[in-house]
Amino acid sequence: MRVALDAMGGDKAPGEIVLGAVQAAREYGIGVYLVGREEAIRAELAKHDTTGLDLPIIHTDEVIEMDDHPATAVRRKKNASMVLALQLVRDGKALGAVSAGNSGAMMAASLFTLKRIPGVDRPALGGVFATKNSPCMVIDMGANTDCKPEYLQQFALMGSIYMERIFKISSPRVGLLANGEEETKGNQQVIETHQLLKKDAALLGLNFIGNVEGRDIPADAVDIVVCDGFVGNIVLKLSEGLAETILGLIREQMTSTIWAKLAAAVLKPRLRKVFKKLDYAEYGGVPLLGVNGSAIISHGRSNAKAIKNAIRVARQTAETGVAEAIAEGLAKLEKDRPASAQAEKMPQTEA
Repeated sequence: MRVALDAMGGDKAPGEIVLGAVQAAREYGIGVYLVGREEAIRAELAKHDTTGLDLPIIHTDEVIEMDDHPATAVRRKKNASMVLALQLVRDGKALGAVSAGNSGAMMAASLFTLKRIPGVDRPALGGVFATKNSPCMVIDMGANTDCKPEYLQQFALMGSIYMERIFKISSPRVGLLANGEEETKGNQQVIETHQLLKKDAALLGLNFIGNVEGRDIPADAVDIVVCDGFVGNIVLKLSEGLAETILGLIREQMTSTIWAKLAAAVLKPRLRKVFKKLDYAEYGGVPLLGVNGSAIISHGRSNAKAIKNAIRVARQTAETGVAEAIAEGLAKLEKDRPASAQAEKMPQTEA
């Protein structure tokens, strides 16, 4: 089975995108459908040694541009490269789909093509952040700006399943993002969500540790941070800006004097490890959780390394049964809810 790649999506397409596919095919032994303009894809493939690699091309002239309106573009451009990539997943011809193109269109196309998992109210974007030790997922990161507590509860389940299966974290810690650790902190949405998670944690198999604050994310105090997409996207953009600024300051200081350059040469192996941990390309892309299939949305400025890792993650998400596990967990919740509601309404009697 192959992974389907939108070869025309992203600021650096098709060059870096095709190179990422070549690297993934070589390093991970993954077959990759390259979906897009055949002539442009072949020109890029000719620059690399592809001997023995499984890289079939699926031609289409239609491409969804970065400035296209997401839903409108998906409806009008039915043969767009990202749409065809998702159709390969829907039809069972590909394990997953990857695109660094218009993220809103990729979300819309995933919903139209793959459909939601039964029981999922809103699919969510789960972004993985580097921390002091193991990675942390923030969910949602922009798919849903206005959320009900029930949506956030589903995000917690989806994120927990993903981190357990993809990053092999046993009983991942789930925290609810708030302005204080006390369960009375937060707005009405956060307070209601806290009680909902607390009540159903055992049923869903969640290791809910309560409210967490923004500082807990990089400190490795939690494995999944639950919030609505409005807050999550702000966390994402702030984190990106901070990482770029800090890395830039380090590089500036390390080259400011001859002594700094000598010190940098000594520290280079250690600094490389730090830079690698903070590099978004290490995680490839963001999974859209809650749809019937593996759909990975990569950063618009993704380089070959990011695409290579996104392809790997797309395959892992499919092969570890993330979507199936989400469906099972939500079915358990739906089955339990009517019984719980009925029990609460029944009058208590003494034996």
